[in-house]
Amino acid sequence: MTAFKSDFLNTLQERGYIHQCTDETALDDAATEGPICAYIGFDCTAPSLHAGSLLGIMMLRKLQQAGHKPIVLMGGGTTKVGDPSGKDESRQLLSNDDIAANMAGIREVFSRFLTFGDGPTDAIMANNADWLDGLNYIDFLRDYGRHFTINRMLSFDSVKTRLEREHPLTFLEFNYMILQAYDFLELNRRYKCSLQMGGSDQWGNIVNGIDLGRRVDGAELYGLTTALLTTSSGAKMGKTAAGAVWLNADMLKPYDYWQYWRNTEDADVGRFMRLFTEMPLDEIAKLETLEGAELNEAKKILATRVTAMAHGDERATAAEETARQTFEQGVMAEGLPIQGVDVATLKNGIGILTLLVEAGLAASNGEARRAITNNAIALNDKRVTDPRYELSENDLVEGAMKLSFGKKRHVIVKPE
Repeated sequence: MTAFKSDFLNTLQERGYIHQCTDETALDDAATEGPICAYIGFDCTAPSLHAGSLLGIMMLRKLQQAGHKPIVLMGGGTTKVGDPSGKDESRQLLSNDDIAANMAGIREVFSRFLTFGDGPTDAIMANNADWLDGLNYIDFLRDYGRHFTINRMLSFDSVKTRLEREHPLTFLEFNYMILQAYDFLELNRRYKCSLQMGGSDQWGNIVNGIDLGRRVDGAELYGLTTALLTTSSGAKMGKTAAGAVWLNADMLKPYDYWQYWRNTEDADVGRFMRLFTEMPLDEIAKLETLEGAELNEAKKILATRVTAMAHGDERATAAEETARQTFEQGVMAEGLPIQGVDVATLKNGIGILTLLVEAGLAASNGEARRAITNNAIALNDKRVTDPRYELSENDLVEGAMKLSFGKKRHVIVKPE
């Protein structure tokens, strides 16, 4: 393990963030000499980021805590193009209004993690549409396009993978890496930003930006990536069978968010504590050695700490208490996610499969049917065995009903 001089790189290494770095020694020197400015880009493809983006958000937080300046770059411009990295298909193109609405939702996430302002280490939120929207295409190609060779662009994994699988790669997407490289150049000019961070799938884009900055302005720029995060079983972070694990409370209830982390695989508890909480490393080292029921207590600590960072202490504590009441006391606890159902629909009867999908407990009727066959579905804590069962007003208990998938996922269904 490399011994760094700077607190920033030492912290990242100790907690397991670093995967690749373009010049560790030079970056370490720069971070030791004084505040550096670094950015991560987030495209606006949805109204919220999901848990898969937490790694980057936490890196920006660690950067600021170490006395440096973070930039959150919103992809108001690049979202119109779509990053081909790690994807087999082109993104659906969004309108300007859709992008603006998504950006507004994403902004809410960062206020929990970063301090924004005008100080030397206060975070900045920038939007690359500010410089990309006004580009003159011919001038841009002449001034910057000449620094990119097709030969080199074809060598990047994001391009090779699409071509090897014989999936179309549009010229629009092919331009993405040039635009992202230009972002780095522009941020260096505007804010003296010298470091771009991101997931390892962004390595090619980051290196392009470093090369462009050197060729055009003689700038000394750096790149640092994390490994693409998966669970120990190989599942992608931030996704469940029921959908994305959103960071905004209006898209995923804090209780469901808490449950996602509570369900962490045993082998991931220590790693996730290091990456997604600010717990002391010696405390984490003790907790990750626990087994059985004691390890489950460690998972609750993980869930509460991570939820507190995204939603605040009050909501995290409420989620933990809701889980305790639900699992330990078997009551219909307040704080569980609520699924409304039309009164008239309930009077006529609604199929259990339909409601499981609408409540987000199953991704499809097929998954819901299999769950019933496997005795995983309960209504008001009683096992459901018939996939053709129709819920009605007779199933209401004090005006509501509790629908459960296994022991850990519950939704309160209320007529409206």
